[in-house]
Amino acid sequence: MIELLPDPVVALPATPLADAVLDVVRPVESPSVFNHSVRTYLFARLVAERRAMSGYDDDLLFAACVMHDIGVAPDGPHVERFEVEGAERAAGFLVNQGISTADADQVWQAIALHTTSGVAEHRGPLCVLVRAGVAVDFGGPIGTEHLDAVTDDQAETIHAAYPRLEMVRSLTDAIVAQAAKNPKNAPVPSTPADFLRERAADGETRLERAARTSRWGN
Repeated sequence: MIELLPDPVVALPATPLADAVLDVVRPVESPSVFNHSVRTYLFARLVAERRAMSGYDDDLLFAACVMHDIGVAPDGPHVERFEVEGAERAAGFLVNQGISTADADQVWQAIALHTTSGVAEHRGPLCVLVRAGVAVDFGGPIGTEHLDAVTDDQAETIHAAYPRLEMVRSLTDAIVAQAAKNPKNAPVPSTPADFLRERAADGETRLERAARTSRWGN
């Protein structure tokens, strides 16, 4: 029997650290948020290839992308804004895995700054690529700069392997739920504060409305 190799577009790193990251994230995130997190990595990798970017460690990129929304996982303490809570959780996990504090801090920055446009782009390749991967997965509402790095065929392959499952609504639900638990989780100004205010006023956020006309449609 001939063993078929996975399509390289959706191949994940075959390393102990990547396996450990998946083992931590998969049980605590909804399937929708988990798929978004993996797609973020796959899209970030395509952006890096298209832009000929270097100077980053792929294992660290994988950890930063796949753990970037772990701050909204329901098993967390939920006492800080989700970006910082996720950054703390990811960095602590990496140090426990034997990753240096300097490398763990790169991941911390990439996760903590992934919603901070205009700052993440100046903090090194890991921050740039996580922010870019997130933006591509939203399909336009938070930035179109890197959408051309992904062909329609590549996008179809990625979405077949990791379906969207109404990701924008699901992720927004999780961010709003986390933000509502403690005023410290939604400082003004911040993405969590904006989502909390917009949901209370209109029942949905501007991001959710914009996503309906994005490249992916949700």
